[in-house]
Amino acid sequence: MISRIVARTLSAAALGALFLVSGIPAVHAAPQTRPGHFEDVIALPDGFQPEGIAIGPRGTAYVGSLADGDVYVFDVRTGEEIRTLEGPGTPSVGLKIDNRGRLFIAGGPTGEARVVDAATGDILQSYALTDAPTFVNDVVMTRDAAWFTDSQQAQLYKLPLGPGGALPGADAIEVLPLSGSWMQQPGFNANGIAETPNHQALLVIQSSTGILFRVDPETGVAAVVDLGGVLLPNGDGLLVAGRTLYVVQNQLNTVAVIRLNAAGTSGELIDRYTDPDFQVPTTIARFGNGLYLPNARFGTPPAPDTPYSVVRIDR
Repeated sequence: MISRIVARTLSAAALGALFLVSGIPAVHAAPQTRPGHFEDVIALPDGFQPEGIAIGPRGTAYVGSLADGDVYVFDVRTGEEIRTLEGPGTPSVGLKIDNRGRLFIAGGPTGEARVVDAATGDILQSYALTDAPTFVNDVVMTRDAAWFTDSQQAQLYKLPLGPGGALPGADAIEVLPLSGSWMQQPGFNANGIAETPNHQALLVIQSSTGILFRVDPETGVAAVVDLGGVLLPNGDGLLVAGRTLYVVQNQLNTVAVIRLNAAGTSGELIDRYTDPDFQVPTTIARFGNGLYLPNARFGTPPAPDTPYSVVRIDR
């Protein structure tokens, strides 16, 4: 296995002090009781620059590269590579897989989204979401659409799916401006996206303010989720499992665990996970009792020999 360098943004003491001042539970190590046949740390190719992760129902994981858009495919049980899907030479940021074996991939600064055959890497369809300054960041699959966030523009993009999940034409993208309580800031804004537990609305984290929003998918009206005053600075990838929301706080090397109500209008911070192998994790996916997070190592100058990995923790 490649050697790893733990790159913590804050010392344990400083991080503890931050949480103490904010009146929220202190970080503790994620539970470490793991089945012996699951790898704790999965090595990615050197220089890969991972960001998004998705896991299929049979335990096949897909990690996208910011460097060239390649998608590294591995078995979560063994950590062994299955294949690498060749990218287009532009970034793959957030990605999700549907039950038809298709990867929906956010294209970052290209302003594009693409849908890829998860078995072959063939591009099934590409979509130009915007030609303005942009960073198409993350994606969530709902019953009838794929939704993408834009970290530089106050809007979401909806890719409506037809009967049987049919992909629409290249000009079918719908733009949903964010309104209501949404506060656009300089720098990065909308980042991770998920569905509410009742599947009626969208959850979007605002990275620069640490505020979690509930967005009406019909109107774009955004309301602050009542977390009792808790903020989630450096919020990145989101994962909803039942009524539990996991929020990756990348530069803090932390996963916030929130218990939501069904509508996603309010919630309570119930835990925070960290792990000594975290090196600025960005996104999150689950398989069985495991949570998988790619280490993006933001702040470490990328080079062809820079090591990267995916870390597994228990949920």
